[in-house]
Amino acid sequence: MPYEPNDLLSRHFQNNGIDLSRVEEQLNQVAPNSPNLALYRDMMLTVLRMAQDDRNRWNAKIVLQTLRELENAFRVLDQFKGRRKVTVFGSARTPTEHPLYAQARALGTALAHSNLMVITGGGGGIMAAAHEGAGLEHSLGFNITLPFEQHANSTVDGTQNLLSFHFFFTRKLFFVKEADALVLCPGGFGTLDEALEVLTLIQTGKSPLVPVILLDAPGGSFWQGALDFIRNQLEANHYILPNDLKLMRLVYNADEAVEEIKRFYSNFHSSRWLKKQFVIRMNHPLNERAMEQIQKDFADLCVNGHFYQGACDDQQHDEPQFDHLTRLSFAFTARDQGRLRELVDFINRTENWSKAKAPAQERTREPIKAT
Repeated sequence: MPYEPNDLLSRHFQNNGIDLSRVEEQLNQVAPNSPNLALYRDMMLTVLRMAQDDRNRWNAKIVLQTLRELENAFRVLDQFKGRRKVTVFGSARTPTEHPLYAQARALGTALAHSNLMVITGGGGGIMAAAHEGAGLEHSLGFNITLPFEQHANSTVDGTQNLLSFHFFFTRKLFFVKEADALVLCPGGFGTLDEALEVLTLIQTGKSPLVPVILLDAPGGSFWQGALDFIRNQLEANHYILPNDLKLMRLVYNADEAVEEIKRFYSNFHSSRWLKKQFVIRMNHPLNERAMEQIQKDFADLCVNGHFYQGACDDQQHDEPQFDHLTRLSFAFTARDQGRLRELVDFINRTENWSKAKAPAQERTREPIKAT
């Protein structure tokens, strides 16, 4: 998201005769060389404006708790930066003897073997099974503090890999923000809530495109029934685009789920907006024939102009760890994320890669999402 400076706040305090120079001095003392000083300044001015109004104690407590949870989560999760993470949702009520429990445990094991971290809500059922399979080294738990007694599962309980949240909305933020993929197992209202929220965020472009995998037991009808409803009611009544169904994939075993994730990142690395250009970072450059086909078959994704492939330029140099990756840039309409998923599938086909590898190809294997 681009930073938009809030000059209105500065003018408001200046018009009220309030000197802000000390705020800037203190920020320069705390973080003298930070490129984010302007952002921190606006944060502090926002809090000062709220204190000046001083209207409601409950509002102030909400802001304080939210800031505390965000800052703590950012700090704790920084130690896991650079590792791929997969968020796994599913029912906390799934018993240990249920086939879905064994499947979730197998999923955690398969993800860990592929060096993927497993994020869950940190509770029982599907969450406990996935962490049990992955082990502590590959597990993160985002627990929620509830008014009734509840415990984190034994894998993450009492460890630095467990974060507790007071608010559901901050917890949800990190479920999606930290995820390079999401796997949804059968569950109740909470699971369906997470599934629809994730799909809405991706569909509207508010969250980067990542694999969304619906995992059911062999012969299970939970997700197929949900897909039938979406197809027969939402798509048939034009409440969603037909291509929106391509944002998720239904599989019936853990290995299929992991292979789907690995396939998604076989060439696609990450994406970002750079002003009005949408940029896809790729591990491998595309060959000439593939570029010609993209220009023809995916022209509907462009507001104007064409697709351009090239190396990192000066405008994109703010993340030097990705400088070695090839870029595919275009003026994306941002209207059809399902079609964008089709483009990603196209660039992930090995026959579309150039035989000449990009330099330093193996330097960054983990797909760290850009913001």
